[in-house]
Amino acid sequence: MKFAVIVFPGSNCDEDMYHAVSGVLGEEAEMVWFKEAELEAYDGVLLPGGFSYGDYLRSGAIASVSKVIDQVKTFIASGKPVLGVCNGFQVLLEMEELPGAMLRNRDLTFMCHEESLDIRNNRTMFTSQYGTGETISLPIAHGEGNYYCDKETLETLKANDQIVFTYRNNPNGSTADIAGITNEQGNVLGMMPHPERAVEELLGNEDGVRLFESIVKNWRETHAVGN
Repeated sequence: MKFAVIVFPGSNCDEDMYHAVSGVLGEEAEMVWFKEAELEAYDGVLLPGGFSYGDYLRSGAIASVSKVIDQVKTFIASGKPVLGVCNGFQVLLEMEELPGAMLRNRDLTFMCHEESLDIRNNRTMFTSQYGTGETISLPIAHGEGNYYCDKETLETLKANDQIVFTYRNNPNGSTADIAGITNEQGNVLGMMPHPERAVEELLGNEDGVRLFESIVKNWRETHAVGN
């Protein structure tokens, strides 16, 4: 499987994302500068965390209208997987590929620590290697991670099983404890916690590696690799 890690000005988790899929899983991956992206040759797109364009206007706002975005939208429409983590989630919200918006953390402070998450849906291409109801631990690192949506949108998310991760102890005020959601089609996942920072025991936690394994497993099954 071949991944594109999209790099914007201000991205700072791109190397972590690249290492997760290339160094740990052994899959093919390339760092792709947003101005030079040609996504047709890739099987998955990863939107990393950081502070794209310095978070001017709103987090992810400028990146969401940058040169690569039309290609990302086409990529999503084709059914291929797109994962947005932290700032990548914010970009997907600003693109309106995922519903809702991101607000400042409830206590108006930047948070950087591990959080316990509950798996709410393990029937997605991103979570099949987890168990429903399983609790995992992933790092968070954000100042604007307070996910918000109105009641109607929340009911839609629940009805469609689009809520994938919830916080066990909501650190930032997110609506319904939401930590990660998918689109209705199920091929886009946005999440605030960082699975790419939890892929090796050397770092104290491997709970994130199964997310990337889920993506690869789904792709191999879909493409009948080896047959």
